[in-house]
Amino acid sequence: MKISKRLFAAILATGISVAILGGEAPLNPAVANEIEILVDKNPITTYDINRRAAFLKLQRKKGNLTQTARQELTDDMLKRMEMKRRGVSIPDKEIDEAFARFASRNKLTTAQLSEVLNKAGVTPEHFKTFIMVQMGWNRVLSARFREKGMISEQEAVQRMRQQGGAKPSTSEYLLQQVIFVIPADKRQALLAKRRQEANAFRSRFQNCGNTRQLARGIIDVTVRDLGRVIEPRLPGDWADDVKKTGVGQTTPVHDTEKGVEFLAVCSKRQVSDDRVAQLVFSMEDAEKKQGGDQQAEKVSEDYLKELRAKATIVNR
Repeated sequence: MKISKRLFAAILATGISVAILGGEAPLNPAVANEIEILVDKNPITTYDINRRAAFLKLQRKKGNLTQTARQELTDDMLKRMEMKRRGVSIPDKEIDEAFARFASRNKLTTAQLSEVLNKAGVTPEHFKTFIMVQMGWNRVLSARFREKGMISEQEAVQRMRQQGGAKPSTSEYLLQQVIFVIPADKRQALLAKRRQEANAFRSRFQNCGNTRQLARGIIDVTVRDLGRVIEPRLPGDWADDVKKTGVGQTTPVHDTEKGVEFLAVCSKRQVSDDRVAQLVFSMEDAEKKQGGDQQAEKVSEDYLKELRAKATIVNR
């Protein structure tokens, strides 16, 4: 996945510098790991807050770092909850690639970056979670732009007239989803094995008609018919892969919250009608609007205000 300028700006703003390699002491010694904040019953612990405060120190931020860490982590939890509600998940592979690119841009290997983060009391795991939230929130904001920028059918018809009456067309896909389920408590132990099983399944895949037959006898495999989906409505995590996948073939495997999964493209056709015109024109408008960092930041802030107002946040 390509990372937007806005996302890289957020990550590069961490400001890791060679001076840190000297080894400053981590901020706050280890203390008992207690729940400090609840966001709709989702806990944020002392450990989490200490990691984020150390991260802020690494960025050379000033002020009450513990308080800032609490605020940032509360916002991050709201973002993660909204990502889950919208079905946005970032594969581990994409997070690892972003971590490696960040290391390279700072003239470090991933091992050296991990050492820097560990010495500073941040840990690679905390930074990778930060990257995951940045990536996921970026996709949530893209969806938000599309929703808020949806033009009316009447506006779409008017724009078509201005363009000589031609209706825009788009691809419509008939999709199937295959999930190799992994229980949350066994994720680390089973992830590599389930990836192998999923890729072996993909190598035997012929068409959507025999998917369930192929799945028989394989433990914890779910096959779902997703129906017809037009290109502007493809899930953000899958859009690029689906567009590159031929009919009767499958996308690469993605690591998701459910486990390991891929999509099969059962059929594809071009469609053109008023509904498609409405979506295509809305997408074009959204992409133009999203180009401005200021506007994107405003949408993000307003969105978070809405989420905070709906959530129950308990500070202990």
